[in-house]
Amino acid sequence: MNTEKSMDGVQIASALAKHDDLAAALDHVCERIEEQLEGAPDLSFVFVSANHVNDCQQIADVICDRLATERLLGCAGESIVGVGEEVEGDSAISLWCAKMPDTTLLPMHLRFERTTDGGSILGWHDELLTDWPPDAAMILMGDPFSFPADAMLEQLNRDQPGVGVVGGMASAGQEPGSNRLILGRRVETEGAVAVVLSGGVRLRTVVSQGCRPIGTPLVITKAERNVIQELGGRAAMLQLKEIFDALPNYEKEIVQRGLHVGRVISEYQERREQGDFLIRNVMGIDPDNGSIVIGDFVRPGQTVQFHIRDDKTADNDLGQLLLESRKRSELPPRGALLFTCNGRGTRLFGDPHHDAALIAAHLGAIPLAGFFAAGELGPVSGANFMHGFTASMMLFE
Repeated sequence: MNTEKSMDGVQIASALAKHDDLAAALDHVCERIEEQLEGAPDLSFVFVSANHVNDCQQIADVICDRLATERLLGCAGESIVGVGEEVEGDSAISLWCAKMPDTTLLPMHLRFERTTDGGSILGWHDELLTDWPPDAAMILMGDPFSFPADAMLEQLNRDQPGVGVVGGMASAGQEPGSNRLILGRRVETEGAVAVVLSGGVRLRTVVSQGCRPIGTPLVITKAERNVIQELGGRAAMLQLKEIFDALPNYEKEIVQRGLHVGRVISEYQERREQGDFLIRNVMGIDPDNGSIVIGDFVRPGQTVQFHIRDDKTADNDLGQLLLESRKRSELPPRGALLFTCNGRGTRLFGDPHHDAALIAAHLGAIPLAGFFAAGELGPVSGANFMHGFTASMMLFE
């Protein structure tokens, strides 16, 4: 349990319960929040482990009744995050609540509907059908089987540039209809739950893709959809082989475990750093024609660079971003939400609690909640994207 209070009335609290007994876990987190917040929260998030998928209706009702709130959002995930802790594969409920005076909060349930033109995102709040507030930001949890987050982000990047979106895709279920999303007292199995915030509190995002470049940047000279055929006028595989042959042995081993391509987001930057690349997985290599298949659409003229990811790189990247974020403000953030990939945690770092512990080390034991996602949302170089193997955070300052 942790709380941050301020003279401007902003209060944020979080609590984590690891009880196997549902009633005891709910009583624990609600009691801790009640001890710290003065009155009902303006906005709450709850993240529950996979064993509580069928308990989500009870969880939503108890929290709404106990805390006298209807602005509750959340989802079920395979692993759950609290202050300094990541509960992987075990029972957990993480509750995060905030009082944010003078903040406009617009919660909603978004749905995807197929149309003759392809599809539409429905369910936008009435106040968002015209101009969005200039300082708006969105937090979203979606179902990966029914909600095309990529399409929504592309629409927002086009129609509402500058609006940052942070969140993650529910990860408790492995098939359509098996995930759970919470919005107030409603429990949904499809779509996405989201809230748009503006005014009252300053929001900052931290998105750590955890990769570092190898070789040199190369321009795509021939490509089709997600297949890179030529780089710099030569077969893509030949360019990769030259880079691979020049690597030290330990980096060759990392490449063999998994290779990534970073696409430069802004071609107009003369100097490019790690945060200027959108990282995508290499899905395969065709030795017959020397092409490389990646998890994104590309086109000739774009600049890319091969990247690798390991535990040390991911640790350094998140640590550096947290350090830079802390330097931008005189005070640590009041609280944070973390959406980290289910491929991180002990799967990547070996030891538990890595991301949550690193946040506490750099920002203090601020109120924190989140979950391990099946895809993370976050802005890179001013545009929103869906990521993998990423730690995406929303800081409340």
